[in-house]
Amino acid sequence: MLYRSLFPRDLFAELDRLQRELQQGFDFGSSIRGVARGFPALNVGGTPRSVEIYAFASGLDPASIEVQIEKGVLTIAGERKLDEVPESATLHIDERFAGRFRRVISLPDDIDANTVEARYRDGVLHVSVRRKEEAQPRRITVQ
Repeated sequence: MLYRSLFPRDLFAELDRLQRELQQGFDFGSSIRGVARGFPALNVGGTPRSVEIYAFASGLDPASIEVQIEKGVLTIAGERKLDEVPESATLHIDERFAGRFRRVISLPDDIDANTVEARYRDGVLHVSVRRKEEAQPRRITVQ
C-alpha cells in the first residue's frame, strides 16, 4: 500500500504536469512584448514567385511605418502612440504595446530588392518581395 501512495499511478502524466508547472514558472506571460515575440506579430512565408510578410499592427498610421530593404534584410519600424486614458480612470490591465518598434527579417538570396510592394489595410501590413526571374521555377520540356 505504501508503494501506491508514494508513486502516482500514471508516471508519465505526473511528469507532464511537472513539466507544465516548471514552464509556467519561466513563462513571462502572454504579453505582446514576450521574450520570443515582438510587436508587430509576423507571419513570413513564401511562394515560388515571392516572399510574403504580414505584420499585424493595428492602430497605426500608415505614414508612420518605415519599410526598408538593404543587403537582403527587411526592416519594419515605426511607432505606436500611447492611448490616452482619462485621469479619473483606474487602469487595471495594460497589454497594448505603445512606443517605437523594429522588426528585422533576413530574406533569401534569390529575392529582387527592386520589386518590393508594401500595403497597409485593416491593421495588417503586407510586404511582398518578388524573387529574381532566374530563380523562378520553370518547366523543361522532355523531347
